Amino acid sequence: MEQELRQIREALGEPAYECDAALLYCGDCVGLLGKVRSKCFQLTVTSPPYNIGKEYEAELSWQAYLDWCERWIREVHRITAEDGAFWLNLGYISLAGRAKAIPLPYLLWDRVPFYLVQEVVWNYGAGVACRRSFSPRNEKFLWYVKDGRNYTFNLDDVRDPNVKYPNQKKNGKLRCNPRGKNPSDVWQLPKVTSGKDRSSKERTPHPAQFPVVVVERILNACSEAGDLILDPFMGSGTVAEAAIKTGRCVVGFEINPRYVEVAAKRLDGVSRRRNLNESQSLLFAVG
Repeated sequence: MEQELRQIREALGEPAYECDAALLYCGDCVGLLGKVRSKCFQLTVTSPPYNIGKEYEAELSWQAYLDWCERWIREVHRITAEDGAFWLNLGYISLAGRAKAIPLPYLLWDRVPFYLVQEVVWNYGAGVACRRSFSPRNEKFLWYVKDGRNYTFNLDDVRDPNVKYPNQKKNGKLRCNPRGKNPSDVWQLPKVTSGKDRSSKERTPHPAQFPVVVVERILNACSEAGDLILDPFMGSGTVAEAAIKTGRCVVGFEINPRYVEVAAKRLDGVSRRRNLNESQSLLFAVG
């Protein structure tokens, strides 16, 4: 994997941040993706701007936005390994006269060249309260692969140990896998919260941050240790942090220099803690 990181560095030039397992670039992802020539990425996990007027995006017409999405997704497809995967997180938008809140992936269904395996719903507790509709408490991840017959899925690495009857048997055999149950396609995991006295420990200045634990589950299920991970819309660096924590290598793109700095500080902290843990392990091993 070190060789592939070197090749990417040669193609893209000096990064804004680098360590032994990560390269972070400040720039527009479409241009950067176009410079990568090899099918080197095993997994892409990303959440692009939703085109709803946030501070970090330039709002486009919906046709232009969908065209832009198709362009960068096709670039990701081109540089994905033949047995690789693509996880896409997108939110909801309003369409005048048609929909109050339609999931953006539904508008992209015929523009994505990957093979769709499954829609995964992330359910969380915090959120806005509504009076004329049910309060929204979910986001959607679409799990795509390049080849529907050949892809990674490590179920044993992401099993849920919270089994109601772990020792229940049928015909003398355990009904449940000793490692736990399949976590299903609805993930009930806490959201990254903000605010006085309720802010999550991993909270950064980025306004649309999802938790590391969500990304760790994706990485563990759909890639192997040592694989090269891509996030073309890096934001605060959640995917990069999760990649390093799970023993992967990562390349991230982010157009906003402020968020590149946030991500770089996060990765510095992760690298320091990892090096400290490794040093302590060697110390006790020698002792």
